[in-house]
Amino acid sequence: MSVFHRFANPNRFLKLTNQVLPWVSGLTVISLAVGLYMSFFTSPPDYQQGESVRIMYIHVPSAWMAMFVYTSIAIASVCSLIWRHPLADLAAKASAPIGAGFTFLALATGSLWGKPMWGAWWVWDARLTSVLILFFLYLGHMALMNAFEEQERGNKAAAVLAIVGFVNIPIIKFSVDWWNTLHQPASVMRADGPTIDPSMLWPLMIMGIAFKLFYIVVLLIRIKSELIEAKLRKYRRAVVDKAH
Repeated sequence: MSVFHRFANPNRFLKLTNQVLPWVSGLTVISLAVGLYMSFFTSPPDYQQGESVRIMYIHVPSAWMAMFVYTSIAIASVCSLIWRHPLADLAAKASAPIGAGFTFLALATGSLWGKPMWGAWWVWDARLTSVLILFFLYLGHMALMNAFEEQERGNKAAAVLAIVGFVNIPIIKFSVDWWNTLHQPASVMRADGPTIDPSMLWPLMIMGIAFKLFYIVVLLIRIKSELIEAKLRKYRRAVVDKAH
């Protein structure tokens, strides 16, 4: 039995979640504490931006996660539409609010970071605009999930939106290369290696790991809650049917 099908069983997934969650939660707290300490106390100020560069340690990982979570939703949507994986829709539903939160955080911190550099809270830059579109895609996904009385119809509509909307992810990633934007080119994820100084790269990467672990923790908790709630609904229906 493949891993893909093995954890399609909700009971097996719940058992695994109960085993994994404490460890991942601990790693999340540790990595977040280390990352924040390095970001705000040990990393140097930038020679141009000064102390305001520290916003980068929240902004950049948030932007990474905004794209990562949406990619995860798109993959889950494919699994739902093609293979009918029973947990795929739950994973997509659980991920959407988390991704929306990361996207909002990326937009908010980007605005704070950009004000002293650009002289404005907002500019219709290609990357900023495409990230704003991503935020609306998240909101649309959540709305469609709850727009129909039949949950399956809502799941299908949201899955189609997620897959179609995935075209926005490479636009966000490569917008700085395709168009003249106010954003600087990539300095971490480059084919020829990072150009950012190690004293800034390390806290940035640790914060990226911490945010990813945080996503896993919240995702597992949300899926677990959905599965338990589904069991309770099934139990209540059985009790009502038996009473009649």
